Amino acid sequence: MKPALKRTEMSPQIEQVPITPVTKPEPSKPRKNNRWKQIKQNWELYLFLFPTLLYFIIFHYIPMYGVQIAFRDYSPGLGITGSPWVGFDHFIRFFDSYQFWNLIYNTFSLSVLQLLLTFPLPIIVALMLNQLVFKRYKKFVQTVIYAPHFISVVVLVGMVYVFFSNNGIVNNILLLFGMDPIRFLAEASWFKPLYVGSSVWQETGWAAIIYLAALAAVSPELHEAAVMDGANKFQRIIHVDIPAILPIAMILLVLSVGNIMNIGFEKAYLLQTPLNQSSAEIIPTYVYKVGLQQAQYSFAAAVGLFNAIINLVLLWYVNRVVKRLSGNGLW
Repeated sequence: MKPALKRTEMSPQIEQVPITPVTKPEPSKPRKNNRWKQIKQNWELYLFLFPTLLYFIIFHYIPMYGVQIAFRDYSPGLGITGSPWVGFDHFIRFFDSYQFWNLIYNTFSLSVLQLLLTFPLPIIVALMLNQLVFKRYKKFVQTVIYAPHFISVVVLVGMVYVFFSNNGIVNNILLLFGMDPIRFLAEASWFKPLYVGSSVWQETGWAAIIYLAALAAVSPELHEAAVMDGANKFQRIIHVDIPAILPIAMILLVLSVGNIMNIGFEKAYLLQTPLNQSSAEIIPTYVYKVGLQQAQYSFAAAVGLFNAIINLVLLWYVNRVVKRLSGNGLW
């Protein structure tokens, strides 16, 4: 008989892993120390920023002390703090005036009409210029459309009077074709087209610069890949160029809407005539006439503060909507 095999119990070999001692995490340094450390490391950048910060403090924040004029019956002899406090009396007076709704309508409609034309046109111009192949022609077009920006408002209004007055160039051309002359500066219905049209002519080329800069940063490889996939110029604009400038366009849209009730004062005031007053009177011109010409300082300050609050609310709301839709915003 064969001898019985002896069973031997094999003890499992346990691999010994070195145990590292557990160390407690070091307490994180306070954020203030980190901020001061970053400021010390980049003190040159903060030094360059200081003049701009000083400008805003002196010319924008310190003058806010005078906002209380809107809540007082201000008298130059008594000063700001010495004038009696009247609360919201000036605001109520403005809301109850017969000009309130006319001013709101004229200001809002003129601003919206200008925004609808002056916001998309620079984008279209920039996209068209970006597709030009001949560099000399491109530079010539850029120079021509940039030049009107450097014309002052007074000179621009003078040009409008020369072209659109009763004996102006436009009416003379209409007479040559046997048409009746149009009283552009005397009819209230023509004020907004003249105002917005002159703004489009003057600012479209200049506003396109920022979009051209954004388009210049687009990688040529994206266009090359689109061409290899069979995309034409229009498809490349839709799928390559527009997504590249969309974040900048959204930010500029927020800024434009936030400034919608603060339309330019100078050109509207210079284009006003006694015959187009019903359409040309806006809040900035009304504040100028009431505050400086009639010396109603507190009432004019109340109207201006009301206008600024509307701009602030619009800026906050539009920024919130744009950030929710596109993810881009001012804050």
